[in-house]
Amino acid sequence: MSSIIVVTTDFVPGYEIEKVLGVVMGSTVRARHIGRDVKAALKNIVGGEIRDYTELLEDARREAMNRMIKQAKELGADAVINLRFMTSMVTTGAAEILAYGTAVKLRKKEL
Repeated sequence: MSSIIVVTTDFVPGYEIEKVLGVVMGSTVRARHIGRDVKAALKNIVGGEIRDYTELLEDARREAMNRMIKQAKELGADAVINLRFMTSMVTTGAAEILAYGTAVKLRKKEL
């Protein structure tokens, strides 16, 4: 396998877990931007999606996941199972986004 399989399940269809390599994680801390806060305040009045924050969090999740995958590759993993995300407030206006899962070596199932 050349790329890492990432799943939210505890198995990968068609494969057996040959070896558990351990927990892998990646995180990023992102801060709010004053311009986004002004737009968000206006959206709170009229309602609707706050696209700037949606994009900020999408980028943060992608970065955290990429860092987790990098760690899994360094361990020689074929896959990361049980992918989860967690967000926590670090300080006012800044949050950590954490991606974590279990790095594993896989073997194709025999038919």
